[in-house]
Amino acid sequence: MPADRMPLLDVRNLCVSVPANGGMIRLVENVSFCVDEAEIVGLVGESGSGKSVTAMALMGLIDSPGVQVRGSARFRGQELVGMAPRALRALRGRDIAMIFQDPMTAFTPVYTIGWQIDEQIRAHERLSRRAARARTVQLLAEMGVPDPARTAQRYPHQLSGGLRQRAMIAMALSCNPTLLIADEPTTALDVTVQAQILELLRGLRHSHGSSVLLITHDMGVVAQTCARTLVLYSGRMAESGPTSTLFARPAHPYTAALLDSIPPLDGPRPPRLPAIAGLPPTPRERPAGCAFGPRCAHVHATCLPAPPALASIGPGQQAACVLPAEGTPLPPRATAQATRP
Repeated sequence: MPADRMPLLDVRNLCVSVPANGGMIRLVENVSFCVDEAEIVGLVGESGSGKSVTAMALMGLIDSPGVQVRGSARFRGQELVGMAPRALRALRGRDIAMIFQDPMTAFTPVYTIGWQIDEQIRAHERLSRRAARARTVQLLAEMGVPDPARTAQRYPHQLSGGLRQRAMIAMALSCNPTLLIADEPTTALDVTVQAQILELLRGLRHSHGSSVLLITHDMGVVAQTCARTLVLYSGRMAESGPTSTLFARPAHPYTAALLDSIPPLDGPRPPRLPAIAGLPPTPRERPAGCAFGPRCAHVHATCLPAPPALASIGPGQQAACVLPAEGTPLPPRATAQATRP
């Protein structure tokens, strides 16, 4: 992206804190990233790393009492953090849309799929019921839903997981959003349907001109889909960079451990896949230094006093790890399995 162009979404030092035991605990801590026009960016990490909380904060959907969202998130120059609820409602669905993790619970069970998509269209555009339903049927057809007119009259529980996910994507795209946040869109889907959903997401840049923030824990999905990758661990940024570079030369031990857990496609079959020992810390028990320190094979005294800051490792790549600066490289990886879209 040229230096004089502003990113579509520019997030700086985003923090999300919740009240507990008379104090505040940070679920997300100083997360920064950007998404450019017509770009697919992956946000990865284990369950509990803060991926969905980050997305919900960007959408203004965290309304629990006492929760604090601080930092900056500018969408086309507009500040989302602290934006008035009425302005956020006008923005959500029209300019920024979200594919929720579980479409079965995201859809209202007592209304048909078509009614719910119609409602979103009419909330943002002055269309008659007939015109809104025509667009709904067209969107369902574009998403590969068979017999879209009949499917629009069905309730969520009457559809398979793959069809519900396609209907959720159709609803998210109903007003041609500029930014689509996809939260685990392939969870609990079989491999064939997963591939179809990913192909739909890749095609959105051309068919709708949309950018996508893809949230997932599946590094294989990221390799197939995303131009850049952001790695979260325990609510903090561990690493970011071009997907091809990050897969070939991970700079953070956590990123390397995630990649090593992917089954190899060729070569000798390992007797056992590598696993990361232990469990991620809860936000309340997060250590003072590097959050990955208790599980890291490369931890040493420099990691322990305070969280390492993100440092530039190469073109477009940053990592919150002191190992590269100290000349202690990670073990070299035999192959690079990422394919840049």
